[in-house]
Amino acid sequence: MGTTRFIFAGAAVITMLASSAFADDMTGMVTRIDRLNGTISIQQTQKGTIGASSGNAGALQEYKAKDAAMLDAVHAGDRVSYAATETNGTGTLTKLEKQKP
Repeated sequence: MGTTRFIFAGAAVITMLASSAFADDMTGMVTRIDRLNGTISIQQTQKGTIGASSGNAGALQEYKAKDAAMLDAVHAGDRVSYAATETNGTGTLTKLEKQKP
């Protein structure tokens, strides 16, 4: 019985860690908006200074917009802060805010 609880507790911790990778606010630049499919592509900006140079860019991710208003709030080239969750391998934006210049 003790081993079973330990296994379930370990699985819960791993699940929380995996889902928290998308839970934190991230920053990036909108590269493409597809209103027909309800998706936004964002080039994530690197955080910190270790190994970073001004030309380095992070991963390009495509996210489903939680609602259509998100698609109209930004344009390609806008710098944004955002939060996303992942469900069944699909990233969904939960928050999207245009950054001030």
